[in-house]
Amino acid sequence: MRDATASDPADAVAASARLARLLKDYAPLPDTPDEMVGPDAKLRPLWGDFAAALARLTPEDVERRRARADQYLRDSGVFYRQYGGGQSVERAWPLSPIPVLIDEADWESLIPGLIQRAEVLEALMADLYGENRMVQGGHLPPALITANPEWLRPMVGIPPQSGHYLHFLAFEIGRGPDGQWWVLADRTQAPSGAGYALENRVATSRAFNELYAQGHVHRLAGFFRDFRDALLGMRQDRDARAAILTPGPLNETYYEHAYIARYLGINLVQGEDLAVENGRLMVRTVSGLSPVDVLWRRLDGSYADPVELNGASRLGTPGLVSALRAGGLTMVNALGSGILETRALMAFLPKLAPRLMGEALELPNIATWWCGGAAERRAVLGAPGRLLLSPALATGLPFDQAETILRASSLTAKELEYRLTTEGRGLVAQEAVTLSTTPALVDGRLAPRPMTLRVFLARTAGGWQVMPGGFARIGATPDPAAIAMQRGGSAADVWIVSPGEVPSVSLVPAPSGPYRRMGPGALPSRAADNLFWLGRYIERSEGSVRLLRARNVRLAEAGKAAAPILAAMTPLFEARGIDPEPGIPAGLLDTLSAAIGSAGQVRDRFSPDAWSALADLAKTARRMAQSVTPGDDAARALSALLRKLAGITGLVHENMYRFMGWRFLTMGRLHERAMGMSEILAVLADEKAAPGALDLAIELGDSVLTHRRRFTVSTNRDTVVDLLALDPSNPRSIRHQIEALGEQIRQLPGAMENGVLSPLAGVMLHCQTELATQTPETLTTAALWEFRAQVAALSPLIQEAYLR
Repeated sequence: MRDATASDPADAVAASARLARLLKDYAPLPDTPDEMVGPDAKLRPLWGDFAAALARLTPEDVERRRARADQYLRDSGVFYRQYGGGQSVERAWPLSPIPVLIDEADWESLIPGLIQRAEVLEALMADLYGENRMVQGGHLPPALITANPEWLRPMVGIPPQSGHYLHFLAFEIGRGPDGQWWVLADRTQAPSGAGYALENRVATSRAFNELYAQGHVHRLAGFFRDFRDALLGMRQDRDARAAILTPGPLNETYYEHAYIARYLGINLVQGEDLAVENGRLMVRTVSGLSPVDVLWRRLDGSYADPVELNGASRLGTPGLVSALRAGGLTMVNALGSGILETRALMAFLPKLAPRLMGEALELPNIATWWCGGAAERRAVLGAPGRLLLSPALATGLPFDQAETILRASSLTAKELEYRLTTEGRGLVAQEAVTLSTTPALVDGRLAPRPMTLRVFLARTAGGWQVMPGGFARIGATPDPAAIAMQRGGSAADVWIVSPGEVPSVSLVPAPSGPYRRMGPGALPSRAADNLFWLGRYIERSEGSVRLLRARNVRLAEAGKAAAPILAAMTPLFEARGIDPEPGIPAGLLDTLSAAIGSAGQVRDRFSPDAWSALADLAKTARRMAQSVTPGDDAARALSALLRKLAGITGLVHENMYRFMGWRFLTMGRLHERAMGMSEILAVLADEKAAPGALDLAIELGDSVLTHRRRFTVSTNRDTVVDLLALDPSNPRSIRHQIEALGEQIRQLPGAMENGVLSPLAGVMLHCQTELATQTPETLTTAALWEFRAQVAALSPLIQEAYLR
């Protein structure tokens, strides 16, 4: 890594002094290898330029850079969901801004062992769900398989359509005291973290942009490009699609699912989006059923099919196993692959590898003993000092489940023997590892903290490919158990540093012929439903804010004298389910929460800027609700919310590609605005309405200036109804909404078949015709309420035709 920072001689002397002080203050832990400082207490060459550049920065500079990275993560809405105490909470992504540096040669030496382990696991998976030679030959205890909840018996004898069970893997590795890398855990079920690795990279490069740009750091995009191409290449039908299956927004890593789908340009689907027809998996879209040939699942295998697997699952798709059995689907990874994560299997893998592959494991895993055998129990009893006991069928890293871990040394010899004798089949013993440390920012200074590294492998057209980097987990304290995020651990980027220039890569594939514009693809019905309601909720929020602001302005200006006009507004608040007495009422906050809920269901189709703006709006409204008082204070606060809403409308509606998703979003907005304006006129343009009601209607319709320019006469019912109901040139009028809504519906699939209008298109045409033939005199209060009911009836028709 080359130093990207220049300075004059005086600065260089000062920086040299700061570097010396940095190294003096940095104290590696006893008997623990450190990634930055060697056993001789000298800076490792790999870290020289980075440490020198860091030493040139003042503590304030370092803090600004850390804040820059955190700001990017906040703006992008990066989070993980943490469960505990019977509830879930979205937590900000805990980034450690100092990257982990690994020399390219060191990394290259790891790759053969990682690929070999992937092949061993592939062979074991094929055996467990095929010939079962390892169990029949006595090389694996049957109890570890048959009693394992990850053993999915219906998958036995179903060969993968692609010819491979495993396509995307992750290994947790750590460096021990001798400098050797060890595998700490295998992740084969639905490995998470690759998307977070991308976000770590972007955030860290924001913090140290000059160092990253000139540091010869291997890029990540090529890894994702090749895996995306591999996914698309496994399709049996070029017109079919690949998709990512997510459990939904309540999953702890849902943000990553949406991010990866958006990054790779692959549809994100939930189990309810899918159906099995004639042995093929189909996704429900607004254009009908569309085939899915490749499914990258991000949920546990047992939840994938409630018919043949977990009957209590509400996340899967009935019949999914039958589609696999029929050979109509490639699953990434195969259902049942979670069994390979079983902690006790690590005790047998070193002996299984020669039998499966004809060669010993190149990359060892931590010493593990399954306590179901007499010899293994004797080994544990003979040296309990550094051993940890945990459930044999558990998965993942032991310190991620600290409540299930027991130090063998905490028991007396008699207690340990009794425990092993009575519970041995359900226990595994593993050596407590001493992990290498890496620099982390602690209270503004560098301090050594334990580290593990999650590395990712993807099966591509050229075989297994290892991501040139990964996802490092950094401990909050020197205790390795503090690596878990639930205990304050953080995540860091991993830079694989080359001595020379590295190629610049991107997701864009090499051209293979003349440019051909690709279509936007079909829109899943669930996504269309959420976009439709998102449009409605945002428009409903805007209408409510305008109504509340008008009330509070009159309350501030006229006080008790405003009682008649405030009373006239009551039916409008009741229609929206809002109690107007508080400055920022709970009803408005509920509508904003509903908008966020709908947007959260389509994070892969929602721009980060729009999501950030919507989340900021809701946060601002909640904060205001706790402090503003009715009257002038609330009016000013509501004006601020209205400006934020206008910004969201611009981001969402004006910047969104005009594909089917935009169409449903726009339909929701038009539908809600047409109903809202019908309500306003039915209430405020009524002949018995309070004085000032017509002026209020014009204000709520954001048409004050337009009315003054168009009508020189004083405000009367005819001018108000004409402008806000019948004028197609007024973007706030009912007719403008209805004409635009009709145009969007005419563009929907199946709106007209063989010259015959669909029921939805027919009702829409009737609404347009009826409104176009009205006059201010004929559009009475009763007619307005009746027309609002007709518009409301469009929603279930849209639901029936496209959103089921």
